[in-house]
Amino acid sequence: MTTRKAGDRRPSVAEGAYVDESALLIGGVTIRRRASVWPCALLRADDDDVEVGEGSAVMDMAFAEAPRGRPVKVGKDCLVSHGARLHGCTVEEGTLIGIGAIILDGAVIGRGSIVAAGSLVPPGKAIPPRSVAVGSPAAVVRQATDEDMALVRSELEAVQAKAERYSRSRGIR
Repeated sequence: MTTRKAGDRRPSVAEGAYVDESALLIGGVTIRRRASVWPCALLRADDDDVEVGEGSAVMDMAFAEAPRGRPVKVGKDCLVSHGARLHGCTVEEGTLIGIGAIILDGAVIGRGSIVAAGSLVPPGKAIPPRSVAVGSPAAVVRQATDEDMALVRSELEAVQAKAERYSRSRGIR
């Protein structure tokens, strides 16, 4: 992992978190316990905070930036998929952000929601809890089912197990 200060702001990685060697954390980034940040992810918090909640995963080539006055908050047990972009937004607990999805300033993705791959959530949009949002701009197409939530949980558990294996092979844990 590469970390960089931004002024007096510096990254903080909790014990038990996994951050890949090629990930870049800049400024006020906080990675909570059991969270993981995967290859080539970039989390930039030079103007405001970026927080990755406990047990959450930010996958390969994902990007998060927190402009001044617009922090990025990823809640507990979220899966931010490959190439997703988070800009000044909130992703609540137990949410899946699909591959290549874009979540913009002031948007809030409600707890237990799914934002489909390639979707664009425009600035200020609120996706209600347990919703499935699709498209550009993203629109709620249905409520997330128990089966959806079980699949998201299963995918996240697989990523968490992989993070454990990677950490052990690097001698981190």
